Amino acid sequence: MPEATIGIIGGTGLYQMAGLEKIEEVRVETPFGPPSDTILLGTLEGKRVAFLARHGRGHRLIPGYVPARANIFALKALGVEQIISISAVGSMREEIRPLDIVIPDQYFDWTRGRPSTFFGPGLAVHISFDEPTCPTLRALLYDAATRLGARVHFGGTYLCIEGPAFSTRAESRIYRQWGVDVIGMTALPEAKLAREAEICYATLAFVTDYDVWHENEAAVTVDMILENLKRNTALAQEVIRAVVPTLPSVRNCPCASALQNAIVTARDTIPPEEIARLRPLLQKYLP
Repeated sequence: MPEATIGIIGGTGLYQMAGLEKIEEVRVETPFGPPSDTILLGTLEGKRVAFLARHGRGHRLIPGYVPARANIFALKALGVEQIISISAVGSMREEIRPLDIVIPDQYFDWTRGRPSTFFGPGLAVHISFDEPTCPTLRALLYDAATRLGARVHFGGTYLCIEGPAFSTRAESRIYRQWGVDVIGMTALPEAKLAREAEICYATLAFVTDYDVWHENEAAVTVDMILENLKRNTALAQEVIRAVVPTLPSVRNCPCASALQNAIVTARDTIPPEEIARLRPLLQKYLP
């Protein structure tokens, strides 16, 4: 099977990656069904990259129906070790303005009913998730965006809601009291699954609006978001092209060994069929 070490998950407005060369489309079957779309494998700035449109080309999937387990599993099966996630978000702070970039270092999961683990009956795994994004990847993204002259906020809390509806004004006011910085619908369970797969993960969150808490701003609409997304998409691709050459080929971050002490089940009691089913995730520890 073709391979790539870098994965890019494109969010709303980013359905293809400019500059990707020698492209081939790959269909990857997973124990969790098919990914959101075929994966585009190619070369970007001299490195092998796998691009996946989170919502499918043509934007067919609402956030709650994005097959996150299949997406992350497929990228892992292709050899991906680092994922750059692109996400459209609303700002929950006055100083974080539309068209800004936020690189969150924390997530708050306010979703409902989304499968958020690869593991289950017969295999108990408890990952550490106090620092849910990769510190190395986060810093490199910040440096790349800053070099391009973007207005970037390093760190912050991303509140992930279920959607697909936007917030009520009451919800938005309460979320602000919680101290979150941006609000979106897609970073979770992606980040949790990436950690279980021992893949470095970080989000480039592009601010499209002020949610609905801001008294001097119009209510959030799809038209507003899409207009700002058009302006952000070109910058997102520039940041990705700038950061790809700087990504390390050897990882020294904790993400690379997240399962080392996380598998709780006694090895001799894990069903062999479960080990076979999750081979790309477990082969380092359960050969």
